[in-house]
Amino acid sequence: MDNFRRFALGTSNPSALRETVVDSEVPTVTWDDVGGLDKVKQELQETVQYPVEHPEKFLKYGMSPSKGVLLYGPSGTGKTLLAKAIANECNANFISITGPELHTMWFGEPEANVRDVFDKARAAAPCVMFFDDLDSIAKARGGGGASGDAGGASDRVMNQILTEMDGMNAKKNIFIIGATNRPDQIDSALLRPGRLDQLIYFPLPDEPSRLSILKVALKKSPVSPEVDLAFLAKNTHGFSGADLTEICKRAARLAIRESIDADIRAAREKKEREDADDTKMEEDAEEDAEDLVPQITREHFEETMKYARRSVSDQDIQRYEMFSQNLQQSRGFGNNFKFPEGDGSAAPQAAATGNAGFADDTPDDDLYA
Repeated sequence: MDNFRRFALGTSNPSALRETVVDSEVPTVTWDDVGGLDKVKQELQETVQYPVEHPEKFLKYGMSPSKGVLLYGPSGTGKTLLAKAIANECNANFISITGPELHTMWFGEPEANVRDVFDKARAAAPCVMFFDDLDSIAKARGGGGASGDAGGASDRVMNQILTEMDGMNAKKNIFIIGATNRPDQIDSALLRPGRLDQLIYFPLPDEPSRLSILKVALKKSPVSPEVDLAFLAKNTHGFSGADLTEICKRAARLAIRESIDADIRAAREKKEREDADDTKMEEDAEEDAEDLVPQITREHFEETMKYARRSVSDQDIQRYEMFSQNLQQSRGFGNNFKFPEGDGSAAPQAAATGNAGFADDTPDDDLYA
């Protein structure tokens, strides 16, 4: 039954979604398509996937799953890719909404357009709504707005988004993922409990993660055994996942160019030999079967690295690390908290009270209530 459901979701779109310009489908991206980011994957699994796969655990401990999460970090670190992968793992439809696209839609009735997008997500449930470039539509309110923002349209849009998120209660089966490379510009109201209350930092990949990314990027490519990917990973400190993927693509393009040039030369030489001596046809047929450039070689990577560059500066990295550190300090209670020592005589009564309250008051609603 689960296999049929996965197939059905993957091959058809809800009718309500066919009428909208936002993308909507069950993504084909899986965890195996994402190199590195093991800690981030675990956080996303616990936040999004666990409530779907282990609802009894959340009911047992009286916990309501988070409604949304904010992914932040430098560009090219895999935020969009992981959002698609988690939707795939949950067998959920995926609606991708970018800030610039929404701004082109928001002419005349921006609040109505926000309601329409959320209505389509409800019709497509279970659904993951992915807001890319969230900072472009969720900037802190009251700052005067962008040029041409007459009447505070951006503030009204932000208010409508908050209203829609607060209205996602019983049996909605919608999870919101926001992504940004400017977390400092996001309106703080959007990050309060019950909204995008889980913030996950996407750092630049460390050496083991860079090796994993290179392997994933080249898993369908014929690579010479002489290519030492571990050495390449060691010498690409500060490169993002997108930077590493571009290195692999450029090396592959060099191999393709060399292969095509070799084929053209071989065809020209064959034609010249045929014109000179017709008796070499059998020998030429054997040569035709030979692949002159069978693999991507170390020379291709060495040539590629001459032009490789980082897309994220040290200053950018420092800014993200500082934001992440300040966020942890502002939200952390402290490492020195401990309950006072005692005989534990009050524990059974407290536990009983908690269980009784859970049994009496818990509604039979969806986990994402």
